[in-house]
Amino acid sequence: MKNTYFFLTLLTAILMSDLIGSVQAAVYIEGTRIIFPANNREITVKTTNKGKTPALMQIWLDRGNSQSQPHNADAPFLVTPPIFRLDAGKGQSIRLAFTGEKLPQDRESLFWFNALEVPPLASSDKSYMQIAVRSRLKLFYRPEGLASDPISAVKKVTWKIHTAVPGKGYSLRGENPTPYYVTYSKLALSIAGKVENLGTAMIAPFSSSEINLKTISTRTGEAELIYRAMGDYGVGVEQKTPVH
Repeated sequence: MKNTYFFLTLLTAILMSDLIGSVQAAVYIEGTRIIFPANNREITVKTTNKGKTPALMQIWLDRGNSQSQPHNADAPFLVTPPIFRLDAGKGQSIRLAFTGEKLPQDRESLFWFNALEVPPLASSDKSYMQIAVRSRLKLFYRPEGLASDPISAVKKVTWKIHTAVPGKGYSLRGENPTPYYVTYSKLALSIAGKVENLGTAMIAPFSSSEINLKTISTRTGEAELIYRAMGDYGVGVEQKTPVH
């Protein structure tokens, strides 16, 4: 009965965390992304409860389904411990072990690390809403011997403005010729003195990504992309690159 209640609580919490964007997690996960080198049997992810109350944590990994839940987690990793209590001011190391599934060896593979934080139950004689927060971090499985490196990969991405399509305007296409995922926390296109913010983006290895331009309607003048790329150790400084 307790397990059933816990599962229902987790399911409700996941749905609630997607609806309430202002809720802040008290549990801190070290790093902005997780790298799993192929030559490692397992890695450790560190968490710390910076709040003032204990939290119940549940961890699982998926292949990109943002609606995934612990019972249908499908990524090839074993999590230890998958459920634990994390007291205020304390830390907990989580071990991730690769199960050995056959993955591409010429490029990175992307998975998602989920950490669901459930706060303590309030007193039963008061009206309350229990809100849990789910954090999702990218996990990159990185084979050995990949050409170049993640830092150089960002500089190898090329950007081009495509000819206007009737009724759709112009689009900006980024081409990633490298075996690494390239992630941008900021993208903006400057052309003819006008700047259009493009938000965030991620381009998969040996792939392209196309972004429709909503406000820029001319190709006259020099075009420049303003960006911040995310690396293994966080967000890089703002940089610029020409767009053709």
